[in-house]
Amino acid sequence: MGVAYALKHFPVQESAQESLLMSELLGSLSHALDMTEGQPKGHCIRVCWIGFKIGESLGLPSQSLWELYYTLLLKDLGCSSNAARISQLYATDDLSFKRDYKLVDDQLHQVMHFVVKHTGAGEDLVSRCSKVLNVFSHGEQWAQDLMLTRCERGAEIARQLRLPENVAQGIRGLDEHWNGRGKPYGLAGEAIPLYSRIALLAQVADVFFIGFGQERAEQEINKRAGKWFDPQLVSHFNKVARQADFWRYLASPALPRYVIAMEPAKHRVPLTESYIDDIALAFGQVVDAKSPYTSGHCERVSFYAEQLANTLGLSHASAQLVRRGALLHDVGKLGVSNAILDKPGKLTDDEYEAIKLHARYTGEILSRIGPMQELAQVCQAHHERLDGFGYPHGLCDAEISLETRIITTADIFDAITAERPYRGAIPVPQALEMMREHLGTQIDQTCFAALEDLVERGLMT
Repeated sequence: MGVAYALKHFPVQESAQESLLMSELLGSLSHALDMTEGQPKGHCIRVCWIGFKIGESLGLPSQSLWELYYTLLLKDLGCSSNAARISQLYATDDLSFKRDYKLVDDQLHQVMHFVVKHTGAGEDLVSRCSKVLNVFSHGEQWAQDLMLTRCERGAEIARQLRLPENVAQGIRGLDEHWNGRGKPYGLAGEAIPLYSRIALLAQVADVFFIGFGQERAEQEINKRAGKWFDPQLVSHFNKVARQADFWRYLASPALPRYVIAMEPAKHRVPLTESYIDDIALAFGQVVDAKSPYTSGHCERVSFYAEQLANTLGLSHASAQLVRRGALLHDVGKLGVSNAILDKPGKLTDDEYEAIKLHARYTGEILSRIGPMQELAQVCQAHHERLDGFGYPHGLCDAEISLETRIITTADIFDAITAERPYRGAIPVPQALEMMREHLGTQIDQTCFAALEDLVERGLMT
């Protein structure tokens, strides 16, 4: 199915559409996965384009193409689950680590250069040398464990998204190599799921295309044929790479529209309200997995926020907006390094500015979903303050919606009462006293009164 055909027969809905396509929702949220892998915007979208074209060249039936489509789009679902461990083991920025690791082949000199460059970055020479030696001693087992965590978690979240088991298995096998030297299961040849084989090839093709251009991408794919990649798939890649519009569309700013339209229409799944809730919950779990100190944070904030919304008498639609917004309010944190998120000491000014970017990133990710512009604005503003000294836009008072004020209140309550890298959990009575000091400046008084009422009734502990 060509792009022109897809756009003619399955036109992309504009932002004013009343219904939401699953491809639009998950395609937009895949931008968050790009962030936590340190990849340029649109990585998963481009991988979907490349891999889907290979699937078409193989002559896969439409059901298989649909499954391949979501394997490609969501290949990095488990990527946040090993970010904190990478930062801890290698004493480095997980985002640049993950970004550059995708350029490394099996050659020993490449691996050694990568380890030396990324281990203990920013530390003194003695400390770096010690850490590098530790990596050379334990790195193989570390890599095995990190990949296992990522692959199993990615497959688990795919199942939570109600996707077929073939998709979960495709995500699970992403890092296996044709020659059996991949990780974490050491699968080889056709024992590797077909969707996994296509996804890895498409991933490498995009990384080198964006980094070095078309010619280098083609060279890299062919160089790894029979080692990383199924030689038959490389042949099909070469075939589609010769098509006149393949690279042009891949580099087009309109590619997200083409990819949304490319989903096999007869296999589209209706997005019910409960399904959208499940998707928001799943991505909230992706966010929470980014740091051991935020485990369960988005789910707890969502619970607290929904209780507040109901207590304040919000309509069903507004309470639903609050619930989903609370699940997704921190999705932008996937674009912040764990070296900063999990830092036990005081942040530097630059580190604090990097943390603040997460609110802007959240708005950027969610605003890509046409019918969810209000959700994007509500979530992006969760660190704004009534006195105008918040971020990212310095909104104040009436410019901040009640829905945002509810999420902010729930977020602060959970942040204080949960354990953090720099302190233990604070008891609820003490947390309320701390919050009371910020009424009218950072915390809305009406929302806080509702919070106190819920606490008194034993519903917020």
